[in-house]
Amino acid sequence: MSDIAAIRAEAARLRALFEATGAQPVETAVLQPAEALLDLYGEDIRARAYVTSDALRGEQMLRPDFTVPVVQMHMAHGAEPARYTYSGEVFRRQQDDPTRASEYMQVGYEVFARDDPASADAEVFALIHDALAPLRLRAATGDIGILMAAVEGLQTSDARKAALRRHIWRPRRFRQLMDRFAGRLPVPPSRAALLAHADPIAQAGTFVGLRSRAEIVARIETLREDAATPPISQREVQLIEAILAVRAASPHALERLRDIAVDMPAIAGAVALFAARLDALDKRGVTVETLPFEASFGRSQMEYYDGFVFGFTCDTRPDLPPVATGGRYDALTRQLGAGLEIPAVGGVIRPGLTLSLAKGQTAGGTA
Repeated sequence: MSDIAAIRAEAARLRALFEATGAQPVETAVLQPAEALLDLYGEDIRARAYVTSDALRGEQMLRPDFTVPVVQMHMAHGAEPARYTYSGEVFRRQQDDPTRASEYMQVGYEVFARDDPASADAEVFALIHDALAPLRLRAATGDIGILMAAVEGLQTSDARKAALRRHIWRPRRFRQLMDRFAGRLPVPPSRAALLAHADPIAQAGTFVGLRSRAEIVARIETLREDAATPPISQREVQLIEAILAVRAASPHALERLRDIAVDMPAIAGAVALFAARLDALDKRGVTVETLPFEASFGRSQMEYYDGFVFGFTCDTRPDLPPVATGGRYDALTRQLGAGLEIPAVGGVIRPGLTLSLAKGQTAGGTA
């Protein structure tokens, strides 16, 4: 059997596991409309998408993942609740590492359900956990929703909170914004000079570029409003830092986050959902006492994740990408739902990697 045929057979085996739970198999087009979808994926995928165009369809891209087109399909035609599974190729450019595949198979499982999000999170994680159990992989979990709730609870302007939310998935930029909004970084001299001038437009001189005068005036006004906004308190900065520092087995992480919630009540709801998720995972046979949790995990993954996130990696093969990843993406259904929304969570497995690791174990290797 060729490698491609073996990977397809492994994909079929994994998809059959999901179908056995009642998931409906679905297909999505390989070519997807780029203009409407690229912004949903985040910087990493935007930079790695294969994009083309034609006169009739406009800008198109080779499918970089399945979740976004599956959400589109569900929001247009799906019943509730719904469970889907799929398998097929996805395409991502690998400019920085030519040894990594630019085309590979994914098998996925997605749940759309309004009731009991903690149970749905546990369902997806446990199914993938059990499917991968023979490979003895390392699980990692996190919760973007806790950090998002913390940002929303900050005593600062809506504009600053929006900027922080937008950069949650860019840890370095998020850190820089927190430092600037807390007054830890000086205002750039060029900006200070611009804002200090009575007529910044006159100071700017000749207009060069694509921005109109009205856009420039609006931007200057935004900068002035931000300059007049009091700094975020050091106490709140420390609480954000404390959240991001949480890294422990899940029960210990939960207790730490409960302690932080006493001083930052805005995260209490997200922490309660974390607790409910652990209970649901325990009922599904997952050993939560040793399940790792890292509050910052998932911040470099898909930008549409906004709650529970997870991944599975092989400790003995650090050269390999994650074998499986997933998470909750409620906001994505709002963005694609044309006024409708539904809570949703899903995950994907790479059958090429599971096959390779299984062969390594059979052959007595270290995989």
